[in-house]
Amino acid sequence: MSCLFCRIIKGEIPSFKIYESPKVFAFLDINPLAEGHTLVIPKFHGAKMHEIPDDYLSEILPAARKIALALGATSDDTFQYNVLQNNGTLAHQVVQHVHFHVIPKPNDAEGLGIGWPGKATDFDALKKTHEALLKKLEGKL
Repeated sequence: MSCLFCRIIKGEIPSFKIYESPKVFAFLDINPLAEGHTLVIPKFHGAKMHEIPDDYLSEILPAARKIALALGATSDDTFQYNVLQNNGTLAHQVVQHVHFHVIPKPNDAEGLGIGWPGKATDFDALKKTHEALLKKLEGKL
């Protein structure tokens, strides 16, 4: 396989592994936005989240939580962080293997910086979207 992350999982490319289970692999990002920036990936290859089996996905967030705690997360809110996952190049995905970023946010200059260009709500359109999604999800959850 030519997938960079599949090769990292197999040990063909070195990484700074910090967590591994039978279905999940986590390692430090080599282009970090902040110290401790970690990638958490399923050991199942898929470019987008909807291509990954539920049993692999169900282990991702518990692994990300363990990493956040190891990085310093506490209940007193002194350690802040983002968990980010992109699907597709328009959504800023660079490596076409599902991955979740755990990105510490120690200050305004480091970590993830984002804009959120929210739009004014058209409640009629929102209601139509709601109804369409409910119909598509019937019996699938």
